[in-house]
Amino acid sequence: MDFDEVADELYEVPPEEFVALRKERQDAAKADGDKALAKEIGALPKPSAGAWVCNLLVREQRAELEDLVELGDLLREAQENLAGDQLRALDVQRRQLVTALTRQARALASGRGHPVSTTVATQVEETLRAAMADPDAGRALLTGRLTSPMSYSGLGTTVAKPDLRLVHPAPRAERPAAPAGKAATTATKGAEKEKPAGESAADRRAREQEERRRAAEEKRQRELAAARAAAEEATAAADDAAAALDEHRRQTDELAARQTELQERVEELADQLAEAERAAADAAAALKREERRRAAAQRAADDAAETRDRAVAHVESLNGG
Repeated sequence: MDFDEVADELYEVPPEEFVALRKERQDAAKADGDKALAKEIGALPKPSAGAWVCNLLVREQRAELEDLVELGDLLREAQENLAGDQLRALDVQRRQLVTALTRQARALASGRGHPVSTTVATQVEETLRAAMADPDAGRALLTGRLTSPMSYSGLGTTVAKPDLRLVHPAPRAERPAAPAGKAATTATKGAEKEKPAGESAADRRAREQEERRRAAEEKRQRELAAARAAAEEATAAADDAAAALDEHRRQTDELAARQTELQERVEELADQLAEAERAAADAAAALKREERRRAAAQRAADDAAETRDRAVAHVESLNGG
C-alpha cells in the first residue's frame, strides 16, 4: 500500500464516502504492520464539497487546468512587464477559461449525482482564480488533493484556506525500498532522458526537431483550449440573448393583442357615445317642440277660462236683474 495511491483514492471519492474509506485503508495499513502509514492516512482531512468538486475537475480535465495555471504565469509576467495589450488579451482568456471550467465542474459533479449549489460553484470559481494568481495555489490545485477551497483577492494575491502541507505530504522517514525491477525501470527511464554521449549531428537535429514539434503541439493545444472556452462562453451568451429575445417577443405580442382589444373597445364606446349624443339631441328638439305646444295650450286654456268667467258673470247679472 502506497500513501500517494491512498491519498489520490480518498480525494476522488465523494465527501460522504471519505471517512469510511479512510478508516478502511487505515485498518489495512495497520494489518500490514505499517503503523507510520496508518497514522499518515488517519491524518488526512475530509475535503469540503467545493474542494471535492475541484479535485474531480483535476482528474477529468487536467490538461485544461494545466493551461489555466500556465496562463496565470503569463498574466503575472505580462503584469510585471507592463504589457497592456497582452495583459488585456490574457485577462479575457482567464475569465473565459474560469467560466468554462466552472461550468464543466458543475456538470461533472452533477453526473456523479452531486448537483452543485451556487455557493459551491462560487468556491470552485474562486479556487480556479487563486490557482492562476499564485504558483503555490496552482500546484496545490493540480495535486487533486484539496481539502477546502481557496480564495482569491486581486491579481497576484491569494489566501490559501487548505493546509498545503497536507496537500503535499512530506516524505516518510522510513519508506520501504522500491522493488528491484521498479528501481531498474526508473533508472532506465532516467538514462533515456539523458543526452547520449555519442549523439550524431543528424540525431541532434532530429531530437531538436521533435522538441520543436512537441512545443508547437503544446502551444496549439493551449490555443485550442482557449478557443473552445471562448466558443463555449460565446455560445452561452448567444443562448442567453436568444432567450431574452424570445421573452421580449412574447411580451410584445401580448401587448399588441391588448392594444388591439382596447382600441376595438374604444371604437365601440365611441359609436355608443355618438348614438347617445344623437338621441339626446333628438330628445332636446322634441322637448322644445312640446314646450311650445304646452305654452300654446296654456294660452288657449287661459283664454277659455276667461271667456267662461265672463259668460258666467253675464248669466248671473241677467238672473239678478
